Amino acid sequence: MNTYLLFKALHLIAIISWMAGLLYLPRIFVYHSETLNNEDKNNTFKIMERRLFLYIMNPSMILSWLFGLLLLHSIGLNSLKEFWLITKLILVVSLTFYHFFLFKCLRRFSENNNTHSSRFFRIINEVPTILLIAIIFVVVFKPI
Repeated sequence: MNTYLLFKALHLIAIISWMAGLLYLPRIFVYHSETLNNEDKNNTFKIMERRLFLYIMNPSMILSWLFGLLLLHSIGLNSLKEFWLITKLILVVSLTFYHFFLFKCLRRFSENNNTHSSRFFRIINEVPTILLIAIIFVVVFKPI
């Protein structure tokens, strides 16, 4: 079996799962931030957010990085000199920072300390989409 293709398939599966979480969690935050004086809804959102982050987003981010690094190893570390790969890594690191920013937001919600509006979460919900589009174009077209 070709390990490169195996790592590539597993990398794509992990990325799809990670992106689903990165797109869905801010949407939950939108509705959570609009919940006023309803303890039941507030607690339900807290459970949904925590489970999404811990059981889907974190493992899929870790697997995305793991299989991405295995792909890099498969093609050789010399490829780190290529512009497209450096650009992709910068974009993926940005996506990872966004992931941890969402964790910070999650912690604030869990402590009943959210300071952001639903509009804020609607706007930042576009960040992973923009980064994903950029990553796909960089990987597919491999600019020099």
